[in-house]
Amino acid sequence: MNSIEVLSPVMIERMRESCRIAADTLVMIGSRIRSDITTDELNSIVHEYTVARGGWPSSLNYHGFPKSVCTSVNEVICHGIPGPYKLRNGDIVNVDVTTYYPAKNGFHGDTSATFYVGKPSREAIHVVEVSRYCLELGIAAVRDGARVGDIGAAIQEYAESEGCSVVRDFVGHGIGRQYHAAPQIPHFGKQDSGRRLKAGMTFTIEPMINLGGYECDLMADGWTVKTLDRSLSAQFEHTVLVTREGCEVLTARCQPLENSEDKPWARLGRLSSPAAFTNST
Repeated sequence: MNSIEVLSPVMIERMRESCRIAADTLVMIGSRIRSDITTDELNSIVHEYTVARGGWPSSLNYHGFPKSVCTSVNEVICHGIPGPYKLRNGDIVNVDVTTYYPAKNGFHGDTSATFYVGKPSREAIHVVEVSRYCLELGIAAVRDGARVGDIGAAIQEYAESEGCSVVRDFVGHGIGRQYHAAPQIPHFGKQDSGRRLKAGMTFTIEPMINLGGYECDLMADGWTVKTLDRSLSAQFEHTVLVTREGCEVLTARCQPLENSEDKPWARLGRLSSPAAFTNST
């Protein structure tokens, strides 16, 4: 995890392809979110769609993970295993999609969003929208020469100002030919600290925001992570590329997500600077 790969222009173009499929998959699955659908049905839909596009779900059998996608409902922070649970009115569910494309000798693209099932509570709306904006702020901090700590500091300051907490135990990560690589991207921290960012680096920003405390509780299945106090948790994620001008959101979507309020910036795909980011919201 110490060596950071800087991608060449050819590699970046190949990675754009995997990220494009992941983004399209997330858009597709958003339209399928409804009451009474099981999380295992969502898993099957994602798997079939990914394979039909010539890709492979990166999560399937990764260190023993048994499914093709993570579905984290309500108090589940991350790594929820799809199963027989039927989504219910008022639930929130994060769907975390990672695509490996092409199926051999390819690159990974990783993205997620939290969706509303039916009519959400005010508390659910609050934690989801705080999480969404935290991702925007984290992306706005990315530029050639910035430091990893700048990302976490921006996220933590806003989340805590809104009465929420930032999960410490799980962070963003480098991604490319490897699913998880250096650098780690904490969603908390201090400005002007940590590794310096360099054009050509690719990594995820994926703040996990809790309505209560930030402490985690790992379930007996070895994967599912819940909030210790069982408060609601939400997450949004993009894969980004550091550029000379700022960053490119590789998993930017071509259309809004259904069942999740979407921001116009998420469809732009490129942010040249924090100022440009501000103007695009």
